[in-house]
Amino acid sequence: MTDLAGKNVVITGAASGIGRLMAQRIAARGARVILWDINLAGLEALAEQLERWGYRAAAYQQCDLSDRGEIQDTARRVIAEQGAVDVLINNAGIVSGKPLLEISDEAIERTFKINTLALFHTTRCFLPGMMEKRAGHIVTVASAGGFIGVPKMTDYSASKFAAVGFDESLRVELKRAGYRAIRTTLVAPYFINTGMFQGVKTRFPFLLPIMEPDDVAGRIVGAVEKNKERLLLPPFVLALFPTRLLPPALFDEVVTFFGINHTMDDFKGRGS
Repeated sequence: MTDLAGKNVVITGAASGIGRLMAQRIAARGARVILWDINLAGLEALAEQLERWGYRAAAYQQCDLSDRGEIQDTARRVIAEQGAVDVLINNAGIVSGKPLLEISDEAIERTFKINTLALFHTTRCFLPGMMEKRAGHIVTVASAGGFIGVPKMTDYSASKFAAVGFDESLRVELKRAGYRAIRTTLVAPYFINTGMFQGVKTRFPFLLPIMEPDDVAGRIVGAVEKNKERLLLPPFVLALFPTRLLPPALFDEVVTFFGINHTMDDFKGRGS
């Protein structure tokens, strides 16, 4: 079990959605939450709320996760002002929700910078401090879309497939190097009922529900406390893994039957 009390916890994408909800829950456990987001007004509002509730003062840093230099500068400030980071939750992510030929080059590159490359940059900044203490926790919020590709999500799914590989390689790398007390957790949720995925739908909500943000946030925090290495939400996502062994044409038919290939048909997102 990981006790979050007294720990320094960095959360990216903390100003809204499950990032905000995780910050509230983790602060309630006695941790100092260090909030990162590009949305400065959202960060300030959340930090003020946490302080009103009587939790430990939350530090916050405006940071554009598509900018490697800004990530590195922000990380240096965090370490200088708050000390070593105990838990890193790589939560920030974006989605285009368009067919491949309708996504601009800039949008594709930004998706990979935020959803994938930022994982490398933040982890490389904070992992040395964890290695020095021989303890820590790195959480990668990926997606069920990192296991199954979906139409209108070529950039998003590809970036999340990469996130899954990042977590798996890092987990084994740390164990082989003798850093077993530096834990990793991969989070792969189905669609979450936030503005980011407004308009998505599901064919079988009893199997693959559009998940509520507060429930997801609570499950992630619980997974960190229990040192779970993988959290798939809902559990039925795990039942889809054997379908990867099927021939591609049959795999496509199974996924279509469950409605997964139609989830993005009415996608609007935050731009609606």
